[in-house]
Amino acid sequence: MPILIILGILALLALIFGPQYWVKSVMARHAADRPDFPGTGGELARHLLDEAGLADVGLEQTSEGSDHYDPIARVVRLSPGNLSGRSVTAVAVAAHEVGHAIQHRDGDPFLVTRTKWAAGLAGVDKIAFWMLISIPFVGIVIKSPLIALLQIGAIIALLSGRVLMHVLTLPMEIDASFKRALPVLEQGGFLQGEDLAKARQVLKAAAGTYVASALATLLDVIRWIR
Repeated sequence: MPILIILGILALLALIFGPQYWVKSVMARHAADRPDFPGTGGELARHLLDEAGLADVGLEQTSEGSDHYDPIARVVRLSPGNLSGRSVTAVAVAAHEVGHAIQHRDGDPFLVTRTKWAAGLAGVDKIAFWMLISIPFVGIVIKSPLIALLQIGAIIALLSGRVLMHVLTLPMEIDASFKRALPVLEQGGFLQGEDLAKARQVLKAAAGTYVASALATLLDVIRWIR
């Protein structure tokens, strides 16, 4: 029985941290500098935004590994390596994030829903936090184990909403990668042949970041259940 428990724990850890490792390894594998590329990821992003009629969308640098499009500020944010780098990863990630900006322009329902949901979840996290720290005090006043269990159940339900948000984000990520970024890179002649195949791998990883995030959040929920 202990062996089965250990194997179960190892399988769970592999399920949660495996996608994160895979995403990082794919990004790093294709991040080698390519002097033959005509421009950086940031320059490509600016070009694609202007071509899409999104000259008013900003372009900024962000911390490593946190590339994203901010629909509230209307800014594409790229990490230093992707903003200034000339690599397959830089080009693919830049095109992916511009894909989100184009989704916003087109009123993509998944992006609109996620934006509203994300704003609401910020408040939900605060509620879960205050419910957590209130458990001992409520227990002292009411002296009912059932109330404490109900509070813990409510906290788990609130945290589960973030897991669901990551899962529902996947269609939006897949659309940005394979219906917007990849066709632009291919039809625009920005990448060809083997480089295009590498970009496809990077874009799969870009979509996979939300699988990794969902599993990491799921780990937090499991901790509560324990």
